[in-house]
Amino acid sequence: MAVPIAVLDCDLLLYGRGHRTLDRFKLEDVTDEYLVSTYGFPRQFIYYLVDLLGASLSRPTQRSRAISPETQILAALGFYTSGSFQTRMGDAIGISQASMSRCVANVTEALVERASQFIHFPEDEATVQNLKDDFYGLAGMPGVLGVVDCTHVAIKAPNAEDLSYVNRKGLHSLNCLMVCDARGVLLSAETHWPGSLPDCTVLQQAALTSQFETELHKDGWLLGDSSFFLRTWLMTPLHIPETPAEYRYNVAHSATHNIIERTFRTIRSRFRCLDGSKGTLQYSPEKSSHIILACCVLHNISLEHGLDVWSLPATGHMEQPEEEYEQMESMDSEACRIRQQLLLTHFS
Repeated sequence: MAVPIAVLDCDLLLYGRGHRTLDRFKLEDVTDEYLVSTYGFPRQFIYYLVDLLGASLSRPTQRSRAISPETQILAALGFYTSGSFQTRMGDAIGISQASMSRCVANVTEALVERASQFIHFPEDEATVQNLKDDFYGLAGMPGVLGVVDCTHVAIKAPNAEDLSYVNRKGLHSLNCLMVCDARGVLLSAETHWPGSLPDCTVLQQAALTSQFETELHKDGWLLGDSSFFLRTWLMTPLHIPETPAEYRYNVAHSATHNIIERTFRTIRSRFRCLDGSKGTLQYSPEKSSHIILACCVLHNISLEHGLDVWSLPATGHMEQPEEEYEQMESMDSEACRIRQQLLLTHFS
């Protein structure tokens, strides 16, 4: 009697019981160069992730051959950094493509669960002052708590009726709102916004706005480009600078705000699943959002461990809709007063 293929373990079907897996493979048997070239990260970083995520990845299973946390993490890192479920990657760690997909899902959710641990604004006064000092050292812009911008990540079409994810270029995407510090560490990441929403609308509806208007520091501000409205806590460039002070302000603003663009490029360089060169993320918007957030968490952890992603070459393949916006000057008189005072005090 024929056995239904659906009931067979995918790894057993492809490889048999005797196939070597990473449950028997020792990380210390290979070089850091191999691990970096195949999985994007060195050995000690991978060990750290095993310690961090191991409990979440060791959930009880009915399967006779549960995949170890170490193997799951390597499978996920392989996907994040290559953007591919190619047989080559599965062969390298001894699991099937279907198991690769399960590993990516498990590791992604484990990282998302820890997002607030690694992506947050500083709270103590000394760290906040260091944040401002670091930004001031870049181009002389005072009081900066972070630079904010949006970036698009291409996803597959959710369904024919849902046009909310179609961006200005006619492509399906998520519009991701992020804030970083002067080193490129992410302080906020909201990765779930539909691609049809313009940047100003995303910010208006974002949790970030609620945080800054009700909770966060009143003695500093974020820097945003001209796609956003000027606010008391968000300084934007002047549309038509006329005085030397206004020119100096715009130059300092641009040089400082460029950090977020550089951060976007380097995240795409490390995590090729986001850069568009391998095609769109083949998941629902919700799962795609979680993958993006997981990569953001890994980005911050890598900086925490001294891995300089800015030394990586940028790929430039990520689809970025060109914003067609008018200069959006705020009618908020208090915001205008704050920017004018900044001009007089620091740039005149």
